[in-house]
Amino acid sequence: MPAQDPFQPADDDARTLARSLIETSDHAALAVIQPGTTLPSATRVALAVAPDGAPMTLISELASHTAALRANPACALLIGDTAGKGDPLTHPRLTLHGSAAFIARSDPACAGIRAHFLDQRPKSTLYADFPDFSFVRFEITDGLLNAGFGKAYRLTAADL
Repeated sequence: MPAQDPFQPADDDARTLARSLIETSDHAALAVIQPGTTLPSATRVALAVAPDGAPMTLISELASHTAALRANPACALLIGDTAGKGDPLTHPRLTLHGSAAFIARSDPACAGIRAHFLDQRPKSTLYADFPDFSFVRFEITDGLLNAGFGKAYRLTAADL
């Protein structure tokens, strides 16, 4: 007997909740593949929204996840916040699959991306201009939304 797919197609409520999670979360768990291995690794990153609505972050070349993304840009983000209340599995959460695109400082779009990021995460001004830091835009291919018990949705890039 084939396993039952627990995910429903996205509806307007699922799309709205997914966008809200992306737009209001200030951090995410980032999953990468460790260079030279097939082993996953996860870390927490600051999260903001790029001018086009894509999730983005600011990361240092000193971080192991940066080397992992440079070796293999495939990644996943887990977004959701429990605010310390109750069972964390009862709160909505969104897994995004995609790839990381580093924004070169020489890219004409970098200044606008920098300003947009710092408008959302002003404390990052302390280190945003350090030479080892780069802005990274996540190009999302699909997502999985868990909106509560019995409310799991499969989302396309167009849904997001």
